[in-house]
Amino acid sequence: MNVQNRARKILIHGLALVLVGIIWGLVIPHTPFPRLALSAHIQAVLNGMLFILMAVLLLTLPHKVSTRSALIMLIAVCLTWLTVISEIANAWWGTAESLAIAAQQAGASGAAMWQEQFVKLTHIPAIIGLIVAWILLIAGFVKKPDPQD
Repeated sequence: MNVQNRARKILIHGLALVLVGIIWGLVIPHTPFPRLALSAHIQAVLNGMLFILMAVLLLTLPHKVSTRSALIMLIAVCLTWLTVISEIANAWWGTAESLAIAAQQAGASGAAMWQEQFVKLTHIPAIIGLIVAWILLIAGFVKKPDPQD
């Protein structure tokens, strides 16, 4: 699979994340912790737009992003889905460890240990994946593309 195909997959995931975020926005008032539900909404829409941007850059501008780097970017997208899912679940759970500021504003006092761990364990790999993905994207654009590309 080449960079173009992976970029199209990133684009599709980005579009789907935005759609999920918009639909989730309708559910926010009906959750036990609407402030945490709002965090999930923002997470989905913002990351969706970032992935759309990433894909558009890869699909339209000359770059030196490798196939392997594009795969890492696609993995970061998949890890972000897990984060969004955990934040949606958290609108009912009310965990307090990973999203302490939002939890405090939501009046969440914490949840079962496995729920706290699930939220934490879905955020850490996604954060690392996103950092690496954006570093690789920047590096792919800093390198001078070949004139024939």
